[in-house]
Amino acid sequence: MSDANVKDDLLQMAEQMRWDLPRNFNDHLTEAIYAESTRLAEGSVARKGESRRLDRQHKIDRLLTSPRTGFAIMALVFASVLWVTIVGANYPSGWLAWLLTEQAYGWLRELAFGALPAWVAGLLVDGMFLATAWVISVMLPPMAIFFPVFTMLEDLGYLPRVAFNLDRVFHRAGAHGKQALTTAMGYGCNAAGVIAARVIDSPRERLIAIITNNFSLCNGRWPTQILVASVFLGALVPAQFAGFVATGAVFVVAMLGFGLTLLSSWALSRTLLRGEASTFSLELPPFRPPNLWRTLYTSLIDRTLFVLWRAVVFAMPAGAVIWLVANVDIGDQSVAAWFINGVNPLGVLIGLNGVILLAYIIAIPANEIVIPSILMLTVLMTGQADAGAGAGVMFEVGDEGVKQILTGAGWTALTGVCLMLFSLCHNPCSTTLYTIYKETGSAKWTALSALMPTVIGFVLCGAVAFVWRLM
Repeated sequence: MSDANVKDDLLQMAEQMRWDLPRNFNDHLTEAIYAESTRLAEGSVARKGESRRLDRQHKIDRLLTSPRTGFAIMALVFASVLWVTIVGANYPSGWLAWLLTEQAYGWLRELAFGALPAWVAGLLVDGMFLATAWVISVMLPPMAIFFPVFTMLEDLGYLPRVAFNLDRVFHRAGAHGKQALTTAMGYGCNAAGVIAARVIDSPRERLIAIITNNFSLCNGRWPTQILVASVFLGALVPAQFAGFVATGAVFVVAMLGFGLTLLSSWALSRTLLRGEASTFSLELPPFRPPNLWRTLYTSLIDRTLFVLWRAVVFAMPAGAVIWLVANVDIGDQSVAAWFINGVNPLGVLIGLNGVILLAYIIAIPANEIVIPSILMLTVLMTGQADAGAGAGVMFEVGDEGVKQILTGAGWTALTGVCLMLFSLCHNPCSTTLYTIYKETGSAKWTALSALMPTVIGFVLCGAVAFVWRLM
């Protein structure tokens, strides 16, 4: 049989089948489809007034996403999370510091100095172990609190509402609305904030979120902010207002960081990463109770321990460098003294000093050791015999002890303000830099992530110092 005959037979069969169907078959089919759709909708969609749970969710959403109340609630939630993190971390941080930097450190030091040459024991125990102990004691408790709370807000369904509120703000800055989530994550840890940028599909906007995440104050920088604000700014007012002034100063710095995030995102989107901000469809999920075990696993294993391990890996060599620069001499001075004296004029010009600049260099692996490094280097340079535990040995004292050591070295309120600003605007820690390189695969973008905030920090501190001295 030829192909033409087969084709004719098939056409005849189709024609016969068409005439066998009722004339109104299409109408019946359409009605059946609509009837089935209606049945499915009635069974799965609840209309307003038919479900108390749905009505309650609509009322909550009106509060959380309204321009009038949404931002105020967002600020309140943010402040509450920070307060819980900072206050809640004090006790476990103190306990870990006692266990690691006093008990374990004393036992290891006695053992090492009895069995090894003094310089080897000092390098291993006073340098590497002590730096690592400080990082663990300061970094672990805040992360162990912040990340579970953040994950619970995510599982509860609140974070998508935050992204909804901030979408327009970031869109105007040429960034993606989901950058609100990565910025919030950065307040716990910038390395985790960089990893969180994976939720942004656009490579250009993902880069913007990664490069600007350092303007979110991570938990390693909160102790510096709180301590300096309490010691130098709280002391400018009567005691009953000191806590309020210190808290307000830290909050202003945190908000300045958010403003710099938007400003730098806007600048990048119009220069190196030029392009239109993409839109995205954001589905607001229903509120639901978090899964406790999944929350604990995600926050403690995937985030806290992952980031802490990277920090520890970088903290150990940092401790060795800290001990070496304080104990290796060139001529009649240590390496630390040579560097501090060399850069001190530049530091003073921008409201800082050489000790602060060196502390931020040797503390690149972890912001948590900035204050202990500053105290150790200050005592080393000023020779305050009643403070410290030896060259290259980091230590920590109470607020009054810190004030006595630093003011004895010539620190003023200007130094404290500029240190708070420089703590906000300086290069990311080595853990974050390594994470940026892993996420971008580019040395160029990693270098830009380090240089941009540092340059902004120098300019900002210099401007504040100039204006301060004119007043």
